[in-house]
Amino acid sequence: MSHRARQLLDDTRKAIASTEQRIRRHPYLEALEAQRVEKGKLSLFAGQQCHIIESDLRSVALIVSRAESQAARDFLAGMLQGERAALTALWAFSRALGLSSEQLHAAEPLPGAFAYSAYVNWLATYGTAAEFVGAFLVNLTAWGENCGRISRALQAGYGLSRDDVAFFDLFASAPPGFEEQGLSVVQEGLSQGADPVRIRRAARMLQGFELLYWDTIWEATRG
Repeated sequence: MSHRARQLLDDTRKAIASTEQRIRRHPYLEALEAQRVEKGKLSLFAGQQCHIIESDLRSVALIVSRAESQAARDFLAGMLQGERAALTALWAFSRALGLSSEQLHAAEPLPGAFAYSAYVNWLATYGTAAEFVGAFLVNLTAWGENCGRISRALQAGYGLSRDDVAFFDLFASAPPGFEEQGLSVVQEGLSQGADPVRIRRAARMLQGFELLYWDTIWEATRG
């Protein structure tokens, strides 16, 4: 049923494979696994994620309200619940770093890190549900793998507990049926005239901003 959507996303992943590889092999991750990132510098990651998740919550709520089908609204509402859970888990991570809620919110957003969320908001405002969901289906694979690596690195080398790193574990593996349900939303959009070029573009742009996020965090960590 979702064959056309799957083929579109498979082709998109192949087209941006070099960007995805740079994300998966990012030096920030390698430094974290080698314990070359000072524990105090982890607050940079937490602070930027606070701004990103809070922005993305609003963006996902917006696209839920704009989605034209019940299937799309249901899938996006699940994404919204995931964002809420991530924000709660982020508080636990920040407390493990000794940060209060006030300190977390006081972190200044870095333009290169927040650009990801700015584009998510643009997609939620101007894009279709198929573009929004398609972009995230492509994006979340590499992000999830990186989060799994960070979770393991923080537990092995920085003395954090499983509860402390729940934020990363939430993203490390997608919920059962996530991709299949998302593909159905993309397929529905295609069947109703959604432009595959725009879906591919949304995925390429979001993945590019994902790489910019990691580059920015790495630069700020070394600075």
